[in-house]
Amino acid sequence: MMWFRRDLRLNDHAALARAAETGPVLGLFVIDPHLWDKSGAVRRVCLLRSLDALNEAMDGQLVVRVGSPTEVVPAVAKDVGASTVFISADFAPYGQQRDADVERALLDDQVALESVGSPYAVNPGVVRKSDGTPYQVFTPFYRAWCDSGWLAPVANTTPSWLNLVSDPWPTAELPAGVTLPAIGEQTSLDLWRTFHTDLIDEYPDHRDRPDLAGTSSLSMALRWGHVHPRTLLAELNDSRAHDVYRRELCWREFYADVLFHVPQSARHSLKPTMQAMRTDSGATADARFAAWAEGRTGYPFVDAGMRQLLAEGWIHNRVRMVVASFLVKDLHLDWQRGASHFMEWLRDGDIASNQHGWQWAAGTGTDAAPYFRVFNPVMQGVKFDPDGDYVRKYIPELAQLPGASAHTPWDAPLLAAEYPERIVDHSVERNEALARLAELKN
Repeated sequence: MMWFRRDLRLNDHAALARAAETGPVLGLFVIDPHLWDKSGAVRRVCLLRSLDALNEAMDGQLVVRVGSPTEVVPAVAKDVGASTVFISADFAPYGQQRDADVERALLDDQVALESVGSPYAVNPGVVRKSDGTPYQVFTPFYRAWCDSGWLAPVANTTPSWLNLVSDPWPTAELPAGVTLPAIGEQTSLDLWRTFHTDLIDEYPDHRDRPDLAGTSSLSMALRWGHVHPRTLLAELNDSRAHDVYRRELCWREFYADVLFHVPQSARHSLKPTMQAMRTDSGATADARFAAWAEGRTGYPFVDAGMRQLLAEGWIHNRVRMVVASFLVKDLHLDWQRGASHFMEWLRDGDIASNQHGWQWAAGTGTDAAPYFRVFNPVMQGVKFDPDGDYVRKYIPELAQLPGASAHTPWDAPLLAAEYPERIVDHSVERNEALARLAELKN
């Protein structure tokens, strides 16, 4: 039996290949209420569409059940007489505990739970310093990660599928105004082929430009396991462009490694001293958070990013850093509040990458450059959206402002009459953020 989780594909799938070697395979996905109930509408729709695509690839043979995996997996294994349940390892805190509970339940029926592979090229916990301790800085982790290497892609297999009746699938609807791209394994492989053939050579120069199609757009595919990172890594060479992309794949694995070693970092600051940072609360803070979440801060680059999130369930990575910095250092709000909002709306929401990306921006995590980095939202916009195309795409109120002037609508108020005024003064709030940092040192 193959129990799918964050590996919703058929190709380059180590656990599925091992299962297929044993004979006919029952493919199972369990919709776990513990995860489903905590997921936002965008994530629920992404899951259901991913399952649709996988089921179609399996000629309708995917079995979907709803309930606690501790109860469902042993019951299905008994129904088909399975002696082994194969899985890709899960290294997130909840996933590890769930799998341990399922393994104990299966043992009561003399059924083995066999873990083969994972969603990562290198499993969390493998890459360590020479003294055996984990890395907390990315660059040395990257070097050690490359030195450790990874397996070649697994040869594709076509299992003979067993089948049982599925439970009725739950339903989910996207929030009004949200549009998602096509979802599934073949779509993801097509995206990769286009990027690898046509765009990757320009990746180092274009990856920070949200106004350009300069990224692979595979973050959602990696999150849901439509493609394995090993598939991508196998086609990278030693050129500068390919190495820059390889580093970006490694960031995902680095953050998974950090979470594996420090599971409490999903909710709490990795740097204990930063937990005492003074943040704002109350009615004014709530109003400012709402303005940020809805794209009404009066800073176009920030607002374009937040409106992109509400329209597409995704934000360009450069803009994620800017909007996160703005929430934490201009509005003085807890990073956890922003991280929670992202997880509710992101189609690629991954607990390790999201939480630690936010901690990077907040200066509370693994970042070697600490809290005093405060992104200027205007300068960032001018630098990475120099013609204002990204801003105008998501903020129609600024359509009349040509070029880079879209980043400074206060200089032409008559052409941006419907756009909100700035809710804070960045220069003032930057100084306030640094003053609060100094408080921690006194």
